[in-house]
Amino acid sequence: MCDIIFSMAKGLGNTQKKILLLLSAGLGLSFSRSAKDHLRIIKGTVKEWEKINQHSLRKAIKGLYASKLVGWQEKQDGLVELTLTDKGKNKVLVYDPDYLKISAPKKWDKKWRIVVFDIPEKQRGARDSLRSYLKKLDFYELQKSIFVHPYPCDDIFDFLVEFHNIRKYTRFILADDLDNSLHLKKIFNLS
Repeated sequence: MCDIIFSMAKGLGNTQKKILLLLSAGLGLSFSRSAKDHLRIIKGTVKEWEKINQHSLRKAIKGLYASKLVGWQEKQDGLVELTLTDKGKNKVLVYDPDYLKISAPKKWDKKWRIVVFDIPEKQRGARDSLRSYLKKLDFYELQKSIFVHPYPCDDIFDFLVEFHNIRKYTRFILADDLDNSLHLKKIFNLS
């Protein structure tokens, strides 16, 4: 199964980020191995597309075009085709979630990354999926909806949140110290 992660480039609005995500879904389809994955990717992109306000959409497309992240071509039938440019493709990172991993830097910056969420029951699937991903990524579960990791993982967190459309239910905290830091250092084998 293959999913798409786009780097959360500074200066891009939420609509622009969603457009990049939707365009990059095509890459995800080409890398996925099963019809089930295809349906999941297509369902997710259709839901996100329907949520985009048309005025915001036109404005975001103009901004992406001006920043050279997307190109466009008018077709004979009057439809406009948007494509990712090479610059836009560089903003898209493709990961296989089966092998998704947070890399340990050479030297730990002594900061804790804390993910906190309160996702409603009606979005239980997204909540369970997020929890599952965090566990696979070796986050330590402090409580049922609070996870901690010592290494930079903002892009992965942003992707998971945007992909599941749960931004308003989640928080990412960067902390210098926790009252149980000694215990966490032992868990993550840090000095």
